Amino acid sequence: MNKKYFPIIALIAAVAFFYWIKNNQGDTTQRKDIRVETDAFVTKDFDRSIEQIIYSKHARCRMSCRQIDESEVKQILREGRINPEKIESSSKGVSYPLEGRTHDGQRVRIVFAPKEKTLVVVTVIDLDKEQECDCR
Repeated sequence: MNKKYFPIIALIAAVAFFYWIKNNQGDTTQRKDIRVETDAFVTKDFDRSIEQIIYSKHARCRMSCRQIDESEVKQILREGRINPEKIESSSKGVSYPLEGRTHDGQRVRIVFAPKEKTLVVVTVIDLDKEQECDCR
């Protein structure tokens, strides 16, 4: 092999190796696996027909700060769109963020967590306005 091509071949090999490493790192692979799992959760595990809703203390406080009532929470439960990018899974279970507009025009995200035969409202977020709220 001609010696003048060796640096070019070495550079191409280094770039290919760097590209392979970047695309096969553990975190990226795990994130792809989680995305596949969460897509399955979206279609399989979230039941909008559950009628018993439990409001966490945090959710009640956020609802008060953001002037969102129970009828609006139920409306988003019925009509809201699941945001698969915001689904979270932990040792406590899976939480599903539903987004939509309430009857008074607020654009909100409400996070629901199924627990046996109930839905727990975890938090309520106004996506357009940042309100001062002292919920702890």
